[in-house]
Amino acid sequence: MKTLVMKFGGAAVAGPEHFSSIADIIIDRLKHYKQVAVVVSAMGDTTNQLIELAKKVHPDPPRREYDMLLTVGERISISLLAMALALKNQEAFSYTGSQTGIITTNRHTEARIIDVRPHRIMPHLQSGKVVIVAGFQGVSKDNEITTLGRGGSDTTAVALGAALGAVKIEFFKDVSGIFEEDPKKNPGASLFSEMTYDLALDITQKGAKILHPRCIVLAKKNGLPLHVRSFHDKNIDPIEGTWIREKAVPRGGNPLFEEE
Repeated sequence: MKTLVMKFGGAAVAGPEHFSSIADIIIDRLKHYKQVAVVVSAMGDTTNQLIELAKKVHPDPPRREYDMLLTVGERISISLLAMALALKNQEAFSYTGSQTGIITTNRHTEARIIDVRPHRIMPHLQSGKVVIVAGFQGVSKDNEITTLGRGGSDTTAVALGAALGAVKIEFFKDVSGIFEEDPKKNPGASLFSEMTYDLALDITQKGAKILHPRCIVLAKKNGLPLHVRSFHDKNIDPIEGTWIREKAVPRGGNPLFEEE
């Protein structure tokens, strides 16, 4: 089964009016892929607002309770996206990280993904329904809700793609791809049409915030192609945006995840 994983970040879900456009993009992808799973971040500044809320109650909140609070943001996004798809007559089901089977280490606020057991979502994918997964979160080996740290939704998408044997991960951003310089500061900056995992990792480690370095490392482990593109562009044209891939990095037989 040809499987696609799509990831929409905070800018793509900045407000409730964005969910209808995202639903249109997903429905378009269903014409070309048998199975579509979508990973979503919290809306706009929701995570920052939740952090501020926590600090108003406790200047240094207990890590467990901090994680319980912050995971609310993604739950809002996944349910709203499922509603937007339902309005367009596309059946979809939303799941938290723990419901999806994203297993993490026990470290609250900075957990690592050590396994993905997508048994619960597979029947929906196989029947052509859209599965929407909350990024940034999982469940520990001790059955506690955990978060993955800033940028964790990118890592969620790659880990899920590895577990599902996806053909690629599409990351939808507010820019057209990865540029040599910040295009918001330099409109004439050159766009990379394709790059290696190592080059992408180098750029992100030097401060570019297009993708989180952890997700690139995980993608390279699994030989999983990444495709960064603008959520303003609804065209499925594969030459749009920036590809991160290498022919010299083979796809592994069994999915690999993060180290404990």
